Amino acid sequence: MTFSLNQHGISVAKVLRNPSPAVLYEEALAHEHGTAISSTGALIARSGDKTGRSPKDKRVVSHEHINDDVWWGPVNVGLEAASFDALRTQAVDHLNTCSRLYVIDGFAGWDPRYRVRIRVICERAYHALFMRNMLIRPTPEELEQFGEPDYVIYNAGRASADTSILGVKNPTSVSLCFARGEFVILGTEYAGEMKKGVFTIMNYIMPKQDVLSMHCSANEGKKGDVSVFFGLSGTGKTTLSADPGRYLIGDDEHCWSDQGVFNIEGGCYAKAINLDPKAEPEIYNAIRFGAVLENVVYDPDTREVQYEDSSITENTRCSYPVEFIPNTKIPCTGGHPRNLVFLTCDAFSVLPPVSRLTPAQAMYHFISGYTAKVAGTEVGVTEPEATFSACFGAPFLVWHPTRYAELLAERIREHDVRVWLVNTGWSGGPYGVGKRMSIAHTRAIIDAIHDGSLEKSDTVKDPIFGVQIPVTCPNVPDEVLIPSNTWEDKQAYQDTAAKLAMLFHNNFKTYADQASEEILQAEPRVK
Repeated sequence: MTFSLNQHGISVAKVLRNPSPAVLYEEALAHEHGTAISSTGALIARSGDKTGRSPKDKRVVSHEHINDDVWWGPVNVGLEAASFDALRTQAVDHLNTCSRLYVIDGFAGWDPRYRVRIRVICERAYHALFMRNMLIRPTPEELEQFGEPDYVIYNAGRASADTSILGVKNPTSVSLCFARGEFVILGTEYAGEMKKGVFTIMNYIMPKQDVLSMHCSANEGKKGDVSVFFGLSGTGKTTLSADPGRYLIGDDEHCWSDQGVFNIEGGCYAKAINLDPKAEPEIYNAIRFGAVLENVVYDPDTREVQYEDSSITENTRCSYPVEFIPNTKIPCTGGHPRNLVFLTCDAFSVLPPVSRLTPAQAMYHFISGYTAKVAGTEVGVTEPEATFSACFGAPFLVWHPTRYAELLAERIREHDVRVWLVNTGWSGGPYGVGKRMSIAHTRAIIDAIHDGSLEKSDTVKDPIFGVQIPVTCPNVPDEVLIPSNTWEDKQAYQDTAAKLAMLFHNNFKTYADQASEEILQAEPRVK
């Protein structure tokens, strides 16, 4: 039985619904320039001019039923319904010119109570394989009974958006209409837009059901203890959650319900730049048949990937099904977390490698979401720069950050969760002077959180940030744990710490009117 897209206004000669990876390899190699097979069997693809997300081109359609829900502003820029209709028409018209299209039907959310049906319609086999990896793959029976999707992604990324449409400023346009359950992509072939589109959808509909959606990774120990790692791109979520001694629940997007945590996705999307088989063996070994390598450079004869080569982009990526990590927990669900870890990549080198937070400090740092933008994950960022991203994922939030923070606070209190701030950024001086924190030291810190030894360590209070810093940690030199000890120029450290504290203060002014006195007391000290 042939599959029809007529209900979406699309009619083309050939529609492949949920084809196998082998078929998608053949399609990509036959029809997409720049596609190759790596020496380990992964599909290598190029995303064209855009090698990162385009957050400034994201739009959310305003509608009377959702206008009071949405955190309007730079993150959620409004778009008129008529403009969305014009963009959708443009995307559908483009897709109708294609000789073949690919459809991927899959699910978002491993908890059947909250599962969302997603349909992706695209013209590139690479995009289809990517979303086959990233969505939860239906069984043959589930696919047969899939019915109509809750949300449809129209990926017409090879066509440029019409800038004469009201509200469309650039040829790249990524627009989401909650009222119609539709997401339209024009002017970018970067696959990550689809993944983050699904996350944005979940960030809207989950809090409506009293479920917290989170930009985080999660894993589970042999005794069932769950850890959740929050952090922006490049801070270590994927790396630190792929732990041979623990079961992986997921590497990037989760929800926390009344029964515990569940992964939103069916795959992982790991950074591939400088990928080292010794430091990250699980990720390295996942890059095999069925995986997609994005924008990597490879040897033309051997097809061996040159992971250190950033000549196309710093933001090289690999997508693979979650079960490619050997110790993945299927289904990707877990109980209530014992530990929350806020990962930050501190380019100033003043935050300690690890510190313990009070519940009030946890709320403060969650709403602040401090890190550094790391080169390559967004268009136009080539060197790390300090940034604040509410809830460690502002680009994907739909509600005001305090909505998510309140849901998190309730759960921390209810389940007596320990909260840690871990700096995976610089030590011994700021970016350009100090060096990046060693992965081995960070892993040792995480191990000590999991085995309970860090909780037993004596602590000292950071004089500026007020957090409790453990003074010992197994397999980490004591002098590394106190940031001021690692700087040769002590006055420069004091000045830099004061500068970062002021940046925190200035950023938090946006949220101060909705923050409790307890949270405001958790701010860093400013002279």
